[in-house]
Amino acid sequence: MFPQIVTLSLSAILAATAAPALAAGASAWNGDATSAVRLIAGDSKDDAGSLLLRAGVEIRLAGGWKTYWRYPGDSGVPPHFDFARSDNVKDVTVSYPAPQRIADSEGVTIGYKSDVIFPLRIAPKDAAKPVTLRLKLDYAVCEKLCIPAQAETELTITRGKADTDSLIVAAEKKVPRPSTIGADAPLSIKAVRRDDTVKPARVLVDVAAPGDVTLFAEGPASDWALPVPEKISGAPVGQQRFAFALDGMPPGQSADQARIRFTAVSGQDAIEATFRLD
Repeated sequence: MFPQIVTLSLSAILAATAAPALAAGASAWNGDATSAVRLIAGDSKDDAGSLLLRAGVEIRLAGGWKTYWRYPGDSGVPPHFDFARSDNVKDVTVSYPAPQRIADSEGVTIGYKSDVIFPLRIAPKDAAKPVTLRLKLDYAVCEKLCIPAQAETELTITRGKADTDSLIVAAEKKVPRPSTIGADAPLSIKAVRRDDTVKPARVLVDVAAPGDVTLFAEGPASDWALPVPEKISGAPVGQQRFAFALDGMPPGQSADQARIRFTAVSGQDAIEATFRLD
């Protein structure tokens, strides 16, 4: 009996040694019963000969609570990601999953009503060394009242695979795809025009989509506060038309030649396209 036990134990050890190692992929949660934040890692990739580390910032929300997109709409506070205290980090790019239009007592806000992961792309200073990502996140969560929140957490990320990669992959699929005005695709922004026959002037946007669609508009800088586009009648067959007033520009600034970024969301698909207001 004893030799058999030893043989099985050795087999288990050899099997574990042969399997690819997976790095623990998540930091501890930092927060409370209302919301909490953690960092999670994804598999690393080779990006044109350079090491690209993938990760995400996950916000967990209690039922009935919401948090905001990079442009919050009529009210709210967008998240602010601070990675300044990280080690061996040259650059961090934050992506935003497609948001929801949320109409409530605050007006129309833009954000997320369930848990959300913001994908990260991290360029290390030295690809041969691990990265220690340290995050300070300022954000807001709202139920009936809005509460400012802050979280601090850190995670060491190395080259290779991570056991939380599937979470990062799913979050990356929710980020709007780049598109162009007039693109020939099932979900596409077909036309944008400025209407100066009304005061204030407004922008009309025609969107083709296989189902219902929601449209968001952002100005060229974070101090712009454009109204959330509203659906109106008059669209060509097979399209949906939106309109918003050219209002909410910073004092002294004009919308002439401004580059407006549009995000269209239809079901599980989402696109982004930019248009210059001639």
